[in-house]
Amino acid sequence: MQLMKETKGPPGEEGFSVPRRHSLLRSGSMLSALTLASRILGLLREMTKAALLGTSALSDAFSVAFLIPNLFRRLFAEGSIAVAFIPTLKEYLLGGDREKIREFISCVFTFLTFLVTAAVVLGVLLCPLLIPLFSMQAFDETVFLTRLMFPFLAFISIAALFQGILNSVHIFAPSGLAPILLNVITIACAYMLSPFCKNPARAMAAGILIGGFMEAAIQFPFVWKRGFRFFFTGLGRAIKNPGTKAVLRLIGPTIVGMAAYQLNDLVSTALAGGAGEGVVSSLQYSLRLQELILGVFAVSIGTVLLPDLAEQAKSGRWENYKQRLAQAIDIVALIAIPITFFFLIQGETLIRLLYQTRNFNERSVDLTYRAFIFHMPGLFFIALNRILAPAFYAQSDSRSPTLAGLVSFGINMVLAVLLVGPMKGSGVALALTIASGVNTALLFVFLGRKSTMAIGEILGPAVLYAVKLMVFSCAAAVPVILLGPRIHAFFAPMDIHFFRYGFPLFFEGLLFAAVGIVLLALTGDKQVKALVRILQK
Repeated sequence: MQLMKETKGPPGEEGFSVPRRHSLLRSGSMLSALTLASRILGLLREMTKAALLGTSALSDAFSVAFLIPNLFRRLFAEGSIAVAFIPTLKEYLLGGDREKIREFISCVFTFLTFLVTAAVVLGVLLCPLLIPLFSMQAFDETVFLTRLMFPFLAFISIAALFQGILNSVHIFAPSGLAPILLNVITIACAYMLSPFCKNPARAMAAGILIGGFMEAAIQFPFVWKRGFRFFFTGLGRAIKNPGTKAVLRLIGPTIVGMAAYQLNDLVSTALAGGAGEGVVSSLQYSLRLQELILGVFAVSIGTVLLPDLAEQAKSGRWENYKQRLAQAIDIVALIAIPITFFFLIQGETLIRLLYQTRNFNERSVDLTYRAFIFHMPGLFFIALNRILAPAFYAQSDSRSPTLAGLVSFGINMVLAVLLVGPMKGSGVALALTIASGVNTALLFVFLGRKSTMAIGEILGPAVLYAVKLMVFSCAAAVPVILLGPRIHAFFAPMDIHFFRYGFPLFFEGLLFAAVGIVLLALTGDKQVKALVRILQK
């Protein structure tokens, strides 16, 4: 299967099959299309969970059980691959020694396999000691579900390694396809296995486990086809490898920061668990809507950006580096800011459309909406963090984003403890939004201290562009606010749930988008023009 036209890569990549380089927007658009499908399916997975479990104690049990291996996954896999593996592999590829490349990948594969296997075994044994921290009403079921899903960590970590290899040679489609498969399998298992399981949560947990294995399996043939061969080595040999040592040096500070970030999630979830039944689930439902947007644009652009920035940094092409970063920031602003404004107005309609069922009742809608309106203002900051972090990783600097993460972690914890009492789940959501804004500000400050960057040339235009988008979004929101009640009243008599809430959301979205597009066109927005050129091609 040939996903893209191929040609020789830069020096040092001749031995491997590398696709012709596209622009950041073009590569990001391709990955965004796949990620859009993945996030929509992820949303369907949450809708399935809402339909089968609602915001019950069993739903909270599943949320916590899936959260724990997911947090370790981010620690061992995704964060490590982004921070250290891709930049180090880039150096090996530029060096051009095929044997050293093979040895490096083999050693990292061996070390990662040992690490995640040990984590899975310990997690399965120790989870009865962890679950009491979350004040779960369905304690025994939470323990069972956690043990069932913990091997997901091993499968998804290997999948992340394969993704890092492919992304390093500018191949993004397989890693975009993998989570699509995970979501399809989870949804299918939820409905097909539920009649044979004690409860639907166990059926979904089985789907997560099978889907995680398939995420790794679907990427392996592409890695093999591109000429990358690897094998198991002795653990001592793996640790002594210079490439592994380089990766561990880069990961060192990040492990501290990532551990703090994961502890952040754990503490926030524990606080939410003590705030009442359904609060944990409502926060997860709200975050899923936020991740739908983040995954489509911010994560996709960040995934494409990291290997590209790493190559510019290693080659000393700092002007290109700066231009790519500035373009990515503007693209994220163009998407995140208008969407934030629109869904602050129409959040309740969106939640009713996607989640409301017999099990997801009025109380569930209220809990989720209260979390959602405090999560959404943080969307732009979180999106920027996903873009700014690769700018440091590309220069082999993991300390700066780690420090920023530690500071934001402390702020989040303090605010969550203070706000969870009076505001319940909304307080936890607001704490995350404020902490994300602090993290963004610190990343810009640290980026400005680097001799390779003239941060003012990026930050000044970026702030002006963001302000322009905020003004345009406010203008686009006015007709929606004025005409929205009439549109809702027109469709309210309809008996079909999708029509009653889907049509108003659709027409109000069109109205909001039309006003915004007209304003952008009148001002000759450069990013809109670039997007149009990509679509034409």
